[in-house]
Amino acid sequence: MSIFDKIKEKPFLLSDSDVQWVKDTLAGMTEKQKIGQIFCLCAREGTEQEIEDTLQVMEPGGIMYRPFTAEQAVNFTAMLDKAMKIPMLISANLEKGGNGIVSEGTMLGSPTEIAATDDVKFAERLGTICGREGAAVGANWAFAPIIDIDYNFRNPITNTRTFGSDPERVKNFGRAYVENVQKYKLAASIKHFPGDGRDERDQHLVTSINDFSCEEWDQTYGAAYQACIDAGALTVMVGHIMQPAYIRHFNPEIKDEDMMPATLSPELLQDLLRGKLGFNGLICTDATSMAGFTIPMSREKAVPLSIASGADMFLFTKNLAEDFEFMCKGVEEGVITKERLDEAVVRVLALKAALDLNKPRTLPTLESALQVLGCEEHKQWARECADMAVTLVKEEPGVLPLTPEKYKKILYCPIESGQGVAYSVKAGVCDHFKEMLENEGFCVTTFEPPQGFEGKVPRYLDTVDEYDAIVYLANMSTKSNQTTVRIEWAQPMGANCPHYIQDVPTVFISVENPYHLLDVPRIKTFINGYSSTDETLNAIVEKLCGRSEFKGTNPIDPFCGKWDTRL
Repeated sequence: MSIFDKIKEKPFLLSDSDVQWVKDTLAGMTEKQKIGQIFCLCAREGTEQEIEDTLQVMEPGGIMYRPFTAEQAVNFTAMLDKAMKIPMLISANLEKGGNGIVSEGTMLGSPTEIAATDDVKFAERLGTICGREGAAVGANWAFAPIIDIDYNFRNPITNTRTFGSDPERVKNFGRAYVENVQKYKLAASIKHFPGDGRDERDQHLVTSINDFSCEEWDQTYGAAYQACIDAGALTVMVGHIMQPAYIRHFNPEIKDEDMMPATLSPELLQDLLRGKLGFNGLICTDATSMAGFTIPMSREKAVPLSIASGADMFLFTKNLAEDFEFMCKGVEEGVITKERLDEAVVRVLALKAALDLNKPRTLPTLESALQVLGCEEHKQWARECADMAVTLVKEEPGVLPLTPEKYKKILYCPIESGQGVAYSVKAGVCDHFKEMLENEGFCVTTFEPPQGFEGKVPRYLDTVDEYDAIVYLANMSTKSNQTTVRIEWAQPMGANCPHYIQDVPTVFISVENPYHLLDVPRIKTFINGYSSTDETLNAIVEKLCGRSEFKGTNPIDPFCGKWDTRL
């Protein structure tokens, strides 16, 4: 079957006229224009100069928006439409809501927060919000859903970016996202094939490993990918992750040192994804600036080999001109055959046709976008999600609810991680939560580490006698390029550790990382919120004060597999 026959089938389902547009467009392209089409770049400025600088090197097929303002996004979409001969794929990390593309977008919740509701309708709503709000500013490609499975609590990347540790829930929630986001002509991209969450290492920093046997993979990650593919997912994003069992299954003679991450593995891309799983859509690499891609081989070889191995689109560059030169050289030297290049370009064009980019369309305006972004319906959904998700993991009998009548004087211990980029935490959450407690009528004192070491610290009983309750709030998110997320306690001698839990009622709340019981195993009352949105903070206060029930279900093992965390 020719590639032009394949794009008439699922997931593209192109009409004869759509296929003809693909054929005509391909026929009218030079080799360098074809090579440009297989690049998806990253927009950070959203300016005409950024476009001009890119066009000096190539005419790319796609671009990813890092979160802009709505005005920047709408304007940049119009600039791209005017500047590019072939319509662009416009993508964003629409993982938690419309906030993945613009600052005015609605964050429904982290995927783990969605999972904690144990109600698939919130995954459907997540896809709907991402579809509506992404389309409102010109996006047509969602780099989501994440269908990784959070098996390893030490993994610094999966964590709250997944629908949890239950493969059945991940499968069902991922499929629901796919079905709903694609109603709005945004292609879903199921990621990160063959599946993150087994390794404790970060593929941004090292080529990581999915260590499941073929049978285990089929029943977990494989089932999630198959369900989303069957639901019509238009694209798959492949990670810099090895799956040794399946690589060896398809290539029994391969040496360990010759195994490659999925982005460079024909066994995983062609034999497993295209063959066994029957995926006929577009395959895109994950960001090729990651060390997990650059470490296995020289970049000059890896850039063209990713396409030769079966990927159709190359995500980001380290050096725009150099990576384009590497790709052109790979075509010139036959690493990428003319047939393989054309096949990749046809799939890029087929995706554009499947999204109706080959047809006349109305560009978004700021006015129309702002009617959708952060609309009342989406905000109400976020409130409902937070209410359903906040989880009471452990409870000391008789402590909750917290009321000013019972616990007037509170010692407050905030734990705030440093601010960074990408997936790091929102600033000021701990201060805001203190204000919320004060507004409830509590007298709140923020803990300050004492001066002096052994023999010179303040009396233990002074604290016991002074405070009615102790409240911790941890706002520590996992993020790219961070190997561990653990609480770093204050000096001297872990001064803000929960020293007083046997004498003062103590509540520990995490609004991001759900695995803090590893560091506070004897805490008797522990609450997970999974995100630091205002909706989540409000829901936590409502439940702390007894005005609302705790309804969340643990989507992961918050006890981290340790026996003492359950005490």
